[in-house]
Amino acid sequence: MSGLPCESEPVGLFAGQHVLAELEGVSPELLDDEQFLRHALGEALTQADATVLEVVSKQFEPQGVTVLALLSESHASIHTYPEVGAVFVDVFTCGTRAKPALAVQLLAEALGARSARTDMISRGTQVPALVGEEKAS
Repeated sequence: MSGLPCESEPVGLFAGQHVLAELEGVSPELLDDEQFLRHALGEALTQADATVLEVVSKQFEPQGVTVLALLSESHASIHTYPEVGAVFVDVFTCGTRAKPALAVQLLAEALGARSARTDMISRGTQVPALVGEEKAS
């Protein structure tokens, strides 16, 4: 983001959450449906309070889809493997408004995943519980 602040966050807030997930037990037909995947990712992100700016995708031959979402808060991606019923998911949001873990959970539900393994990484500076309030002396 080249030093630009996240929309609706204080200038200079250098913090974010990065969720990496592996979803398994998903219908191969869904994992090869480019339009469904674009819609499902966009909906999950919107419901998780992320601001979707643009979604691009690529259908591969003989199978598989990659979907990338550009967010005001950063980015999200999915990479599908219909042949094994699995998908990699990556959602990074800077600031504190968007909820990347919720976006992954909603996407897993939309895909009907039987299992999900997720890791969340806090990035940047830890945000105090009360952003913008001074500490009492």
